[in-house]
Parts: sequence; C-alpha cells; structure tokens
Amino acid sequence: MDNAQGRAQKTTLRQLIAMLAVIAIPVALQNLLTTTGSMVDTMMIASLGEKSVGAVGLCAQFSSLMFSGYWGFVGGGMLFFSQYWGAGNHDGIRKSYGMTLSFMMISGLICALFAVFAPDKVMGLYTDSVEIRRIGVQYLRIVGFAYPLQVIASAMAALLRSVEKVKIPMVAGIASVVTNCVCNYILIFGKLGLPAMGVRGAALGTVIANLVNVGLMAVLVKARGIPYMLEFRAHFRWNRPLLKEYLVKCFPILMNEVFIGVGNMMINVVLGHQADEAIAATAVLRTLEGMVIGMFAGFSSAASVLVGKEVGAGNHEEAFARGWRLIYLCCGMIALLGAVLVAVNRPLLHAMGMSGESYRIAFGMLVIYCLVALIRMQNWCMNDTYRAAGDSAFGSIMELTFMFLMVQPVIHIANDVFHAPFLLVFALCYVDEPIRYVIMQAHMYSRKWIKPVSDEGRATIDAFRKKYNVRVK
Repeated sequence: MDNAQGRAQKTTLRQLIAMLAVIAIPVALQNLLTTTGSMVDTMMIASLGEKSVGAVGLCAQFSSLMFSGYWGFVGGGMLFFSQYWGAGNHDGIRKSYGMTLSFMMISGLICALFAVFAPDKVMGLYTDSVEIRRIGVQYLRIVGFAYPLQVIASAMAALLRSVEKVKIPMVAGIASVVTNCVCNYILIFGKLGLPAMGVRGAALGTVIANLVNVGLMAVLVKARGIPYMLEFRAHFRWNRPLLKEYLVKCFPILMNEVFIGVGNMMINVVLGHQADEAIAATAVLRTLEGMVIGMFAGFSSAASVLVGKEVGAGNHEEAFARGWRLIYLCCGMIALLGAVLVAVNRPLLHAMGMSGESYRIAFGMLVIYCLVALIRMQNWCMNDTYRAAGDSAFGSIMELTFMFLMVQPVIHIANDVFHAPFLLVFALCYVDEPIRYVIMQAHMYSRKWIKPVSDEGRATIDAFRKKYNVRVK
C-alpha cells in the first residue's frame, strides 16, 4: 500500500506526453481520417446541391441519436476494461466486453429498424422542408443497414484501446475511410459502368465501408492472437454481482447519453427549421466539428486508459496526477486545431459547397464553435476521466441538469419568442459550458472521482482518501 501511494508524481510531463502519444495519436489520426473522409463525402454530395448536403447532414443527426443510445455502455465498458487491464484481471475484461456489446446492440438494432422501415417519420422530426425530407428518406433506407456494424466496430475499438492495442482500430479505420471515399465516388456519380445513385450511393458506400472496418479488425485480432474479443463463450459467463455493478456504473452514463441525445435532437430541430442556407451551413459545421472531436477523442481515450489503468492497479496518486495534466494538454491541442480551421476557413468552406449567405453563416458558426471548444472539450475530457476512474454519475448529473434547466429554455425562448438571429441561437447552444467548467474543476481537485472497481484498487483507496480527507458517500 505504501509503495502504491508513494508513486505520486513519478511520471514526468515528458513521460506522460510520450504515453499519451502512443494512445492518442493513432486514435486522433484515425478520427481525423474519418472526418476527412466525411468532408470528401460532403464535397461529393455538394455537387448534387445544398438540399442534398442538408438532408444527409440531418440524417447524421439521427445517427448521433443512436450513438447517444449506446455510448453509455461504451463509457461503462471502458471503465471496466481499463481498470481490469491495470489489475491484470483478464476474465473480467472478457465478461465486461460481452455485456458491453450486448447492450450496445439493442440501440443499434432499434435505430436501424426506424431508418429502414420508417425513414419518413424520422426525417419529419428534423425538418419541414419537403425536398430535404424526400432526399433524406432515400439515404436513411440504405444507411440503416450500417448501424449494427457501427455498433460492433465501436465496441471492438473501445476494448482494443483500453488494453493499449490502438493500432488495430487505426488500420481498420483507415481502410474503412479509403473504401468509403472510393465507393462513394463510384456510386454517387455512376463510374465504372454503374448507374449514378446520388445520395443513395453515399449511403451504400457507408454500409460497405463499415463491413470492411469490422471484418479487418476481426482478421487482425485473430492473426495477432489478441485474447478477449473472439472468445465468444467467455463473453456471456456473467454473474449477478458483476452484472449489477456494471449496470450501476453504466446507468448514469447511459442516462446522460440518451437524454443529451434527446436534448441535442431538440436543438437540431430548432436549427433544422431554418432557411435552407442555414441548414446546409449546419451540416458543414457538424462535419468540421467531427474533426475537433476526432482530435479530442484521442485525448479522451488516453485519459480513460492512462487514468483508469492506475486506478485499477491501486496507484491513486498517479491517477490523479495524470488526470489534471491530461485535461490541460487537451486544451492546448484543441486551441491549435481551432486556430488552423479558422485560418483556412475560406478554401475549406468553399470546397464544401458554401457560398454567399451559406458561407457567411458557416464561417460565423465555425468561429463560435472554435472559441467554445476550448472549454467544451475540457469539460468533456474531465467527464471521461471521472468515468474511467469509477465516478460515472457526477459529470452526467451536471450535463443533464444544465441541458434541460438552462440550455433548452434559453434556446427556445431566443428562437421562438424573440426570433433572435440564427448565429445568436447557435451560440446559446453552449451557454452552460463556462459555468459547468468551474464546477467540474472543483470536483477534479476534490479527488472524490477516484472510485475503483478492481480488488487491487479497493485495497488502497481508504489510505488515499484518509491522506487527502476525501469523504465519499
């Protein structure tokens, strides 16, 4: 116990950056390439007109709702994966992976059924533009088949990153992006003797790319003899105490993601009932937002693994030291990326089909988002760090409280009552971030978020809490 607690601050900043790079760079590179692929898709679709760009962008918001439905289990799963990895509990990793994949698939199948069999009802939630709805229905009917594949790929990638095998999902992700771009070019424009399918071709390209992603990950895992993932029988040997603890940890994250997904859908409904130029600008902004989030996801994954691993091993001093430093490193990288995006906005936005009024709106949204992202991504990184350390509730409660008691009322009053300009309404979507930042920072330095689930972590937690006078209910 003394040895574990004596490891505080042993990892220097240079060593931490090196460890961070091993995990964060492959994840960020994969996400950056994925976002680049999405940008290329948007450029191709832009040749079909602004309405096609807007329709596919709104379909992406429905995909985000599915993401919200299963990401709670990804967050809970990574909590267990990383802590069990630090403790060397391989059987625990197998069982928690089986639970994670099973619960995630429920969300994927539900959204796939709606997309394939009721696309008109889905599009009706997001826009009242008849033409945009018509185009979106064509896209959803096909892309819905990709949803279960996306779920499987997300579960596999979460496990591999948690056990520090980040190159496999990176390689599979790169292959998927290349496949998507090639298939979209051929199918959208009708190359190699195939008929031009328009947005339906983009949807089919997405399905094929996800097949490549899952298939290649499975092949590489098998070839390299990595355990856990393909040991199907071991995935379902759950016991009641483990299932109960898993669901207790996942429940706050799940509620957070589901209700935040609903809240974001309500926001997108407001943003989607605007002029066609604003809808197209929003679709482009969401694509660029994916670039920022893609870079951030590397830090988030690194924080989850590097902090959760130490908590699971019982090295709580080290977990705390890594946690606060990773959050500030994240801020620096997001600031750099935001500056680059603003600097190259003109050629970037024009290449994505923005001109005239749609360009003016898209540029304003980009500037607002890049400023907000400095705080927003730190809040997000703190929340993921708390989750990896075992505190799945605090950040979720904060996010839900502010979303429904502050953000939603402010946006709807500004839009529906005062008919505020579109860019002001968009900026108010993030009105809660500075307030939450102060509260999240206070919680970080309280150290109450370190709540181990492994036996090794629990063996040293009492001494750590006594040393810093941490009181946890």
